Amino acid sequence: MKILRKLLFWLIVVPVLLVLLLQLYFFLQIGWWVNHNPDSTSFMRYQLAVLQDKNPKAQLKQKWIPYKRISNNLKRAIIASEDSNFSEHEGVDWDALQKAYEKNIKKGKVVAGGSTITQQLAKNLFLSGERSYLRKGQEVIITYMLEYWMDKERIFEIYLNVVEWGVGVFGAEAAAQHYYGVSAAQLSAAQAARLAVMLPNPRFYDAHRGTAYLGRRTDLILRRMNSAALP
Repeated sequence: MKILRKLLFWLIVVPVLLVLLLQLYFFLQIGWWVNHNPDSTSFMRYQLAVLQDKNPKAQLKQKWIPYKRISNNLKRAIIASEDSNFSEHEGVDWDALQKAYEKNIKKGKVVAGGSTITQQLAKNLFLSGERSYLRKGQEVIITYMLEYWMDKERIFEIYLNVVEWGVGVFGAEAAAQHYYGVSAAQLSAAQAARLAVMLPNPRFYDAHRGTAYLGRRTDLILRRMNSAALP
């Protein structure tokens, strides 16, 4: 019995404690970021490592700018394209998750995530790019931590400064400079809509900027932008 108790301790109790400690780390780190800007994210560090495998001197393009210095055109475009209910939901859009689940079942593999802006930020801050239901569960937990600590404006500010927009390009300021040679504050409605449409697959669109889909989707987002509610 003594050996069995030790075995159960190492197989059950220790892993549970480690998981709880990890959640505590996430929770406290997010609390710190309420008033301090992240230096980098898990996803940024991973992409930098990928680039430096090919070129040891490679660096990411990213510059933090305050929320008020980012064009409202870009904010509206991203909400219209990525998460139309961002200002209303509590972090997770369960209807979108249900639709994604049904699509994954139909395809027989994970092909859709149904993620909100807060969920995308949760993934970028802490998690890998793999697609699995275990990772999705952790993403949801971190999402609610973000919504607990931060208001929508702060969540969106961090998202706008760390989201990927191309090969080694992160954040609104770097994206505006990379694609249009202007600051994030100067983005026009058309430029903002195009950047928003690129978000689901930014490295692909960085290399294929003239695709017909990109043009059609940009026109659609332009029509939807005015109805997007900003936090």
